[in-house]
Amino acid sequence: VDKDALDTQVKDRKIQEAAEKARNEELANEMKQNDKILCMLEERHKNDIRNINKAISEFQKNFQKPETRREFDLSDPEALKKDRPARLSDNDPRCTVSGLQKFMGEDLNYDQRMKFQKEQLREWSLQQQRHWKNALADQKFADDLYDKNRIELDQKTMERQRKEEENRRAVCAATKDFNRTQAAELAERKKLEKYQKMKDDMDEISSLLQGNLLSENPEQAVSSFGRHRVITDRWKGMNQDQLMAIRYSQQQQVLEKLRLKEEERRTDAEWDRQSIQAARAQLVLERHQQRQNRERRRALDNVNAELSQEQKSKNIYLKEEAYSNFPTGQYYAQFNTTSR
Repeated sequence: VDKDALDTQVKDRKIQEAAEKARNEELANEMKQNDKILCMLEERHKNDIRNINKAISEFQKNFQKPETRREFDLSDPEALKKDRPARLSDNDPRCTVSGLQKFMGEDLNYDQRMKFQKEQLREWSLQQQRHWKNALADQKFADDLYDKNRIELDQKTMERQRKEEENRRAVCAATKDFNRTQAAELAERKKLEKYQKMKDDMDEISSLLQGNLLSENPEQAVSSFGRHRVITDRWKGMNQDQLMAIRYSQQQQVLEKLRLKEEERRTDAEWDRQSIQAARAQLVLERHQQRQNRERRRALDNVNAELSQEQKSKNIYLKEEAYSNFPTGQYYAQFNTTSR
């Protein structure tokens, strides 16, 4: 097992995990920032709606007071304090329609009243136009602010992406340099190992050439426990008599194996012959049964044809002879003729 390569892979994996963790944390912070901005925008929208409603309430409170309504005199809490005698003049505010003291067009200051009403309507219209323009200006300011925030947010996002790309490039460059250094160290280490292995092999070859292992001396394999025993790491092989005995034994084993294969072949041939004979007998039996079934079917078809012919003849006889006479009135008159 290459432990250094495994350690290198573990370090690379840790570096990748650290980079992935940093990227995930940065994405999480970005999502938190976006959520915070969204919450701020929602809060600002709610505040705008609240301010508009407050402005409407202030306008109603200042310019649409209950005292300006025509029917306020019906629910005025100070009506008794303001109560005065009947109509004093045409400008008397108590001369309402329900009092039947002054009708439309019969007052003395009709021109001044109409002029005042027109002026009042014009002022109300101008006030509504100003409020509408202010509302449009506020909405435009809010839209411009929202667009500005969006542009700033996009710029921040692009800057963050650029920084992330730079960090990724720096990590890749560092990883590449680290891998190049590791590769150089690994090549140097392999070179040293190869040189050491070559040196060891040369020492081993020199030792073998100078030792008794390759000297072809059969006496060095004789064991101290007897001539019939050998030392396995020094034994150079058997002599010609021993080799001839082994070859003769191998030839006998080959002949025995050929004889067993021949017996097995004859046994398989006998089994195949018996299987073929059994299959032929089964085929003959099936053909005989099929022939008998066809004969039975033919006999049954003949019987059914005869029965069908007899049934047709019987139906013709019943239709043309037995049921050819229709009953008359005398036949039906013989029923219910007794008291029983």
